[in-house]
Amino acid sequence: MDNLTDAVTQEIWDLEAASFDDEPDHGLADPRVRAAWRELLLGVLPPAPRRVADLGCGTGTLTRLLVDEGYGVDGVDISPEMIRLARSKVPEADFRVGDASAPGLDAAAYDVVLCRHVLWAMPDPVTAFASWVELLAPGGEAVLVEGRWGNGAGLGADEAEAIVRTARSEVTVRHLPEDVFWGKTINDERYLLTSRS
Repeated sequence: MDNLTDAVTQEIWDLEAASFDDEPDHGLADPRVRAAWRELLLGVLPPAPRRVADLGCGTGTLTRLLVDEGYGVDGVDISPEMIRLARSKVPEADFRVGDASAPGLDAAAYDVVLCRHVLWAMPDPVTAFASWVELLAPGGEAVLVEGRWGNGAGLGADEAEAIVRTARSEVTVRHLPEDVFWGKTINDERYLLTSRS
């Protein structure tokens, strides 16, 4: 992205940061919602201790969940305010301000790349995903939570799978319609996509 686009994007997400965790699936303050995400992620991640790159980490809620389970997590987000909140929430993790499409992390250093509601926002999702795959050690896993929301934004599961298949051959999609993940009833498409090499 260019500098102007980066600055506008940073400003948008900086403004969102203060209320970001108010959504049940963002802050995971509801114990039932947190437990559902914990079970979902631990069901697809390799067992801890492993190294995870949390790209577009927001306020660090998933980072907190994974660190509590024994994972080592590095988080990247374009918003300095999101990163400030993440550092406060998870002082044990390493966070940096950066563009998730080119996170600037070490190549082949991670067992997992985790992104929640990030791929859809990339200007060039194919190139972004290819850069994420470069972060993975042999046998590493990409774990993406995505959706196409009622307002038309986002990616359908077929679209996201096609993007992932430009760089990986093995892809699994699990749809996530259950209220417990979102803290409310949803009428749009949300899913978990996993891909191991």
